[in-house]
Amino acid sequence: MSAVQSLANRALAAGFKAADHVVPSRLRPGHDAASLVRAAAASPTPDALQGLLRLISAIDAESELSLFGNLSVRWDFIRLLRNAEQVNNTLAANPALAAAPVTAPIFILGLPRSGTSFLHSLLALDPANQVPRMWQTIYPAPRPADFNPINDKRVRDVDAQLKIFAALAPGFDEAQPVTADSPQECSEINAHSFQSLRFDTTFRVPSYLAWLDARGHRDAFLFHKKFLQVLQAGIASPRWVLKCPDHVFSIPDILQVYPDARFVIVHRDPMKVFGSVAHLTEILRRPFLKNIDPCEIGEQVTARWIEGARELVAFDQRADISPFRKINLQHDDLIADPLAWIARIYEHFSMDFSAAAMAAMASAITARPDGGYSGSRRYALSHFGIRPERLIPQFAPYVDYFHISRQPAE
Repeated sequence: MSAVQSLANRALAAGFKAADHVVPSRLRPGHDAASLVRAAAASPTPDALQGLLRLISAIDAESELSLFGNLSVRWDFIRLLRNAEQVNNTLAANPALAAAPVTAPIFILGLPRSGTSFLHSLLALDPANQVPRMWQTIYPAPRPADFNPINDKRVRDVDAQLKIFAALAPGFDEAQPVTADSPQECSEINAHSFQSLRFDTTFRVPSYLAWLDARGHRDAFLFHKKFLQVLQAGIASPRWVLKCPDHVFSIPDILQVYPDARFVIVHRDPMKVFGSVAHLTEILRRPFLKNIDPCEIGEQVTARWIEGARELVAFDQRADISPFRKINLQHDDLIADPLAWIARIYEHFSMDFSAAAMAAMASAITARPDGGYSGSRRYALSHFGIRPERLIPQFAPYVDYFHISRQPAE
C-alpha cells in the first residue's frame, strides 16, 4: 500500500470517529429487514429471513452501533442477501451444478488461535485442495487453476477494503494477517443464511447467540453446500479443505449435510489462547460498537470455549465416527515441524502429498515460519477479567484427555 493510500485510510478512520459525535441518530442509515430485502432485490428463504430478523432485533436491543457500524450493517447485510440470491439462482439455472457432490470435505477445527489458520493456509497451497478464499465470500465465483490474484479486480477491491478496516481497527493486521486471497472461514459462508457465529464476534448479540444455539446450524450448512457447489464449477474432482473454530459447536449439523466429512482437530493449552481470542474480539468489535466492555468479552470467550472444549472431548468419543475420518494433533508439534505433520495428515486420509505441494508449503514456511502470527505477543489477561486459577480446573478434563502440554499462562 502506498504512503498516500495509507494516509487516506487513516484520515477516513479519523473522519468516522469524528462524525460519530456529531451525526444524529435520525440521519444514520436504517437496517430494518424489509428495507434491506428491498435494497438487495432478494427473496430470502424463510429460514434466512428468520435469522435476519433475530439478528437485527439483537443488534438493536444489545449493541450500540457506531456510525461505521450502522453503515457497515446495511452494506454487509445487503451484500449477503444479494450473494445468497445469486447462489440460489445459479444453481436453479444449472441443475447439473446443483446435483454435483461435495465429496468427503476436510474440516479443520479446534480452539481458536490454536494454529488452525496456519494449517489451513499451508493446505491451500496444494493445487489438489480447494479452499474458500476471502474474496470469494464477497464475490461468489470459482477460482480456476490458472488464477492470478494480482490481475483480478475483485481481489484488488477486497484488499482495499481490508486496508480500510485495518485503519479503523488498529492491531488487526498483526492479530489477523490476511489478504483478499487468503483462505476464509466457513462462518463467513454461513453468514449468508444469517445463521452464523460470526455476528457474535463483531457485535454484542447474546440473545441472537442463544437463539442460534437452540436452533442449530443445519440450514446454514445446507446453504454452505450450495455455496461450495457454485465455487467448484468447472473444477475437476474438487477436494475441499474447510476451517472454522466455531465448527466445534455444529458437528452434528455438519454430519447431516456432509455424512462423509473428515476432520483435523488441533489442540492447544487453553491458557495460551484466551488472551489472544479476547484481544482479537476487542479489535474486531471496535469499529462497529461505541462501547466495549473488555471484562464482558473475557467472560464471553472463556465461557464459550469451556463449552467448546467439552464438545471436542465428546466428539472424539463418538463411536459413529471412524478413527480413519479424524486426526488429532498438537499446536506445539504443528508449529515445530509443519511439513511432518501435514505429511501425517495426508497419509492418514490416504491422499497423495505431491512434490509440488510439499515444495510450495516448504517455501511458505521458510518465508513465514508461524504464518505471520508472532509468537512473542503477550496479552494482559487482567484487562479482560480472565483469572487462570479459576479456569484451569474447568479445562482439566480437556487438557488431560488430549494429553496437552500445560504451559505458563500469558
